[in-house]
Amino acid sequence: MAQQSTETDWVSRFADEVIAEAERRAAGTVASGAAAPVIVCASGLSPSGPIHLGNLREVMTPHLVADEIRRRGHECIHLISWDDYDRFRKVPAGIDPSWAEHIGKPLTSVPAPPGSPYGSWAEHFKAAMEASLAELGVEYRGISQTEQYTSGAYREQVLHAMKHRAEIDAVLDRYRTKDKATGAPKKPGQKQQKPVDEAELEAAEGSGAASEDDGSAGDAGYFPYKPYCTVCEKDLTTVTSYDDESTELSYHCTACGHAETVVLREFDHGKLVWKVDWPMRWAYEGVIFEPSGVDHSSPGSSFVVGGQIVREVFDGAQPIGPMYAFVGISGMAKMSSSKGGVPTPADALKIMEAPLLRWLYARRRPNQSFKIAFDQEIQRLYDEWDALERKIADGSAQPADVAAYTRAIGTAAGELPRTPRPLPYRTLASVMDITAGHDEQTLRILTELDPQHPVTTLDETRPRLDKAEYWITTQVPAEQRTIVRDEPDEKLLGSLDEPARTSLRLLLDGLDEHWSLDGLTTLVYGVPKIQAGLAPDAKPTPELKVAQRSFFALLYNLLVGRDTGPRLPTLLLAVGADRVRKLLGG
Repeated sequence: MAQQSTETDWVSRFADEVIAEAERRAAGTVASGAAAPVIVCASGLSPSGPIHLGNLREVMTPHLVADEIRRRGHECIHLISWDDYDRFRKVPAGIDPSWAEHIGKPLTSVPAPPGSPYGSWAEHFKAAMEASLAELGVEYRGISQTEQYTSGAYREQVLHAMKHRAEIDAVLDRYRTKDKATGAPKKPGQKQQKPVDEAELEAAEGSGAASEDDGSAGDAGYFPYKPYCTVCEKDLTTVTSYDDESTELSYHCTACGHAETVVLREFDHGKLVWKVDWPMRWAYEGVIFEPSGVDHSSPGSSFVVGGQIVREVFDGAQPIGPMYAFVGISGMAKMSSSKGGVPTPADALKIMEAPLLRWLYARRRPNQSFKIAFDQEIQRLYDEWDALERKIADGSAQPADVAAYTRAIGTAAGELPRTPRPLPYRTLASVMDITAGHDEQTLRILTELDPQHPVTTLDETRPRLDKAEYWITTQVPAEQRTIVRDEPDEKLLGSLDEPARTSLRLLLDGLDEHWSLDGLTTLVYGVPKIQAGLAPDAKPTPELKVAQRSFFALLYNLLVGRDTGPRLPTLLLAVGADRVRKLLGG
C-alpha cells in the first residue's frame, strides 16, 4: 500500500489534495484493474531575462509536491513549460539598446546577449536555470512552447479557440474594466479585474505574460490568436478577418506593413493570447497542480479567468493552484528580473549548498513570503540549519521541521551531495577571510579547531568551504574584510593601564593550554571573569559583559586595527600562536 500522509507540513497536505483530485478525475474513466493515470504537476517559466529566486518558487512548490507524491509510490511528472514563444517585451538594463529592434519577436528568435555561446535569447537564460535545477535535484520534463506551437502540436486547440472566440470573449468581458465598444469605465456592479501594481507585473515576468493583453476586439471582432508576422517575425499584428469553415485568416503587420492571408489549419506561426493559452494547456496536459504568483491570482487575473475558460471552452478542469508570495533578498521587499542585477538560483548556489536553498522553500508555506540572505544574515541561517541537524540527530525536532529537512536533503530519487564535515559557515568564512584562500594555511587552522578530531583534508569541508569563500570574497565589502596587522601597535600597547596589561598576560599565558576553538572560546570569555575575581564558568552579569566587550575591542584593535572582526577564537587560531604573541606584546 502506498504511504499515507501524516499531514506534518504543507507539502503533505497538498499531496493529499492532488492525489484525491487525480482519483476523482479518473473515476469512471479508468477500467477496473487498469493502471492509474500519471499525475501531472506543472510550472511555467519565461526565459525573457535572468530567472530569479522569486521565479524559483514557481518551480520548487510543485517540485516538492510532485516529489512527495512519488515518495508515496504514485507515478507523477513535473512539467516545466518554457514560455520561450512569448514576445520579447523590452531591452533589460545592461544590454545594447539596439536589441530594441527585436521587441515583438518570439524569445527564440531574438539573438542571445553579446558573448553568449547560445543560439537565442531564450536558450541563454534557459540554460542557466537548467543547470541550477540539476544541482537542486529537481526532476522535471521540459516543454518548449516554441516547439509546441511551431510543430502544430496545439493546432486543434488553436482552431477550437478561434471557433469558440465569442464564448471566450464573453468570459473575458466579465472582467474587463472598460466597456469594449465605448472604452468607458464599466458600470458599478459588473465584475472588474483588480488592478495589479507595476511591481507585481514586473515580478511576474518570469512566469507567463501576466501583463499581456487578452486579445481584445478590433474592427473585425474578437480573436484570441496572435500571428507572428512571417516577414519581420513580430507580433505587432492585427487579425482583419477569419473564416471558420476554410480557416482562412488575414492579418496586417503594423511593424513592417506586411499583410497576408493564411490557412490557419496549416499555419503554425503564432500563439493564443496568454489568458487563453494557459487554460488550453491545463486541458491539453491534464494538469492537476500548478501554483501561481500574486499577479496571476488576483480577482479577474489569469488564473481566475482561466478557470472559467478551461471549463466552458476546453472542457477541462482547473488545477489546484495555490498562490505563492514574493521572495525577497536581504532588504529587498520584492524581486523583479526587469530591474537587472536581481540574484538568480545560480547566484545563491555559489554561496549556499543546495540542501539549504531547498530548505528555504520547503519550510515556508507558499503564501508566506521570506527572504534569502546574501549579507551577514547567511551566517545565522547556516547556524539555524546546523542546529536543526543536531535536533534531527537527537530526536528533539518537531515533525514539521523533520519533514522540511527531509525534503531539503534529498528527493524520492535519493539524497543530494553534502559536505562530509560541515564546520560552522561563519567559522569557514572567517578563516577564508583571513587566509585569502591559501590552502595550506586554511588546512592548518581547520586542523587546530578540534585537535581531538582534526580535519585531515580540505575536501572533508567542501563544498561548504568553497561556498563560504565565495561569499566572503564577493558579498562582503572591502572595508569589512579582515586584514591582520604585520607589526604590533606599539603606541596602543604603550598607552595601556595595568588592568589591560594584566588581561593580555592572562590571555597569552593560557594560549597553549587552550589552543582549540572551544578552548579559546573559554579563554577569551574567561579572562574578564578571572580579573573580576569570578570563576571561569561564572554566569555573566551586566558589569561583566561591559568588561568583556572592552577586552574584545582591545584584542581586535591590536590584531586587526578596528573594534570588531571575526569571532575572536577563530581569529586567534587563524593568526597563529606566535603571531598573536608578537601582536599582543608578549
